[in-house]
Amino acid sequence: MKNRRSFLKKLAAGAAVAGLLPLSKNASAGEVQLKGALIHHVYFWLKEPNNEVHKKQLVKALNDLLKVETIKLSHIGFPAGTESRDVVDHSYSVSYMTMFEDQAGQDAYQVHPLHVKFVEENSHLWEKVVVYDSVDA
Repeated sequence: MKNRRSFLKKLAAGAAVAGLLPLSKNASAGEVQLKGALIHHVYFWLKEPNNEVHKKQLVKALNDLLKVETIKLSHIGFPAGTESRDVVDHSYSVSYMTMFEDQAGQDAYQVHPLHVKFVEENSHLWEKVVVYDSVDA
């Protein structure tokens, strides 16, 4: 979890420096707080998790999906080799994280032709998808 937090802090700091997302004035040293952003985490479990062709196809399709204009930041990844603990789930095949400026950006993404095409052309690859969307606490 520490590596994920570190990654997200660095990602957020880079976005803030680039002027893509607003920062909270209450952030302490080394902490970046994004205000108004919506973070969209998607986890895919492939029907054939050991099929490298299918995994590569999904990753390519996810990269193509990043052309949606409302996406401000993104990350595509595989399960990390972190320790096995009850709270760590390494069972997914591919993860996809995008960040939008706000709810409206994510809403536009959901109906964007590239997103519709992505689902139509790739849903046969996965047996399960779990989505976690989050906004400011």
